[in-house]
Amino acid sequence: MSGHSKWSTIKHKKGAADAKRGKIFTKLIKEITVAARMGGGDINSNPRLRTAVAAAKTQNMPKDNLERAIKKGTGELEGVEYEELTYEGYGPGGVAMLVECLTDNKNRTIADVRYIFSKAGGNIGTDGCVSWMFDKKGLISVDKSQADEETLLELALEAGAEDVKDEGDCFEIITDPADFEAVREAVDAASIKYDMAEVTMIPQTRTALAGKEAEQMVKFLDALDECDDVQKFYTNADISDDVLNAM
Repeated sequence: MSGHSKWSTIKHKKGAADAKRGKIFTKLIKEITVAARMGGGDINSNPRLRTAVAAAKTQNMPKDNLERAIKKGTGELEGVEYEELTYEGYGPGGVAMLVECLTDNKNRTIADVRYIFSKAGGNIGTDGCVSWMFDKKGLISVDKSQADEETLLELALEAGAEDVKDEGDCFEIITDPADFEAVREAVDAASIKYDMAEVTMIPQTRTALAGKEAEQMVKFLDALDECDDVQKFYTNADISDDVLNAM
């Protein structure tokens, strides 16, 4: 359970895959708007926007919504100014947490995030307290029904990937952030569909949770997922399938 993408898998396993589409769209629109504001509205010259648009398309976001978000970012349409914030801290069992937010109200966001942490028995720490435990990497998740390991491994490594890992029901392609675009383009060119492709934070080590702490962690991540200002979160918590199924 290394990050936001892993939490998506866990939600599916625990029967919560029907997450509110409106909330998903809201977070995607925020990311598209900020990406367009920072790097311009041309996806060919703006890697962050290209990644955000690709994520929106995997969620079947209507084209009109997508185009409006870009125009709000470039200033062609009136829009909200979002600020990027990152909080570091500790969750149940002392696990490391990184929480990325986009907000138009910093005071509201820190209050909401602090409350979610405290309710779970965790706390927000100082800048740098846990970020050193994570490596920034490109991550592409491919369902095993889409490609066999040998084909994917050859394709990914030739395009510049660092590794391809077997994660049970999917393969995860790991890249350096600088090589992420080239590897994703190679996967696209091979007409291999992926469930998720993003630059993420992967923990160097994991902390196993079970029992009450595992239950608290699942509730904690659910609460973060429900917070409108939280875009992504990453953790080094490790909750086994057996523990999840027992819940």
